[in-house]
Amino acid sequence: MVWGFLGALLSAVAYGVASVMQAVAAKATPDAGAGVDPRLLLRVLRQWKFVVGLGLDVLGFVAQIGALHVLPLFVVQATQAASLAVTAVAVRVFGVRLGAREWTAVAVVCAGLALLGSSAESEGANEVGLGFRLALIGTVVVLGIAGLAAGKAGRRIRTPALGLVAGLCFGLVAVSGRVIPSLAPLDLLRDPALYVVAVAGGLAMLFYATALQRGSVTTSTAMMVLGETVLPSLIGVVLLGDRTRPGFLVVALAGFVLAVAAALALARFGEPTPIEKAPEPAEH
Repeated sequence: MVWGFLGALLSAVAYGVASVMQAVAAKATPDAGAGVDPRLLLRVLRQWKFVVGLGLDVLGFVAQIGALHVLPLFVVQATQAASLAVTAVAVRVFGVRLGAREWTAVAVVCAGLALLGSSAESEGANEVGLGFRLALIGTVVVLGIAGLAAGKAGRRIRTPALGLVAGLCFGLVAVSGRVIPSLAPLDLLRDPALYVVAVAGGLAMLFYATALQRGSVTTSTAMMVLGETVLPSLIGVVLLGDRTRPGFLVVALAGFVLAVAAALALARFGEPTPIEKAPEPAEH
């Protein structure tokens, strides 16, 4: 249990730092036109910050998968949302000041995670069959179509829609990773959930990068956080048998709400805004 929670926290740290670097890279990449352009991923890969961020994403994903096989989905996904607290601290490297409200939000995220950690039971034991895996495949197809449609929507709808679809794709990655029973290479290659992880992860990166490039980072990140936390957590409780310790349901709910709400308050740190330099004194 403890190692699982440490894995979830490591994942949050890796994702949090990666989001800063990827947002900077996405904003620095030329926009090739309207809609969702798959070539955007090729263009951002020319930015070293994006490549380093991608490496951190891989590290975060490995740690997340390990945590998902020990902890309930609602704990792991709330921890991923709390990666925005890591982002808020990481942006100081880029010259961003945190005010009292931001530091308070970081503290609330940590308090929410502490409550979740104290209330979590082991991950659920419900096994899923081929039907559930086929539903995952159908879901990734639907989300792919929804993301392409969102990319063609009007400016006011496009950014939140792309952020939400990206978050749902990230959530699908978590659900699929959770139902993979064995990490042995041969077992992995035979499991449809592995391919859902790969496709949903690629779509999530594409849609999120597009949202960052063409719209408000705050809106994109906030909607992404909602998509990757709420629905996967519900799936874990309703379908996969996730549960809290006896008598700790209210504690778990409070921790989840605190962590996600504070993470949403920190969503504007998806992209660093440099501090304005004070004017130099005039020479006499």
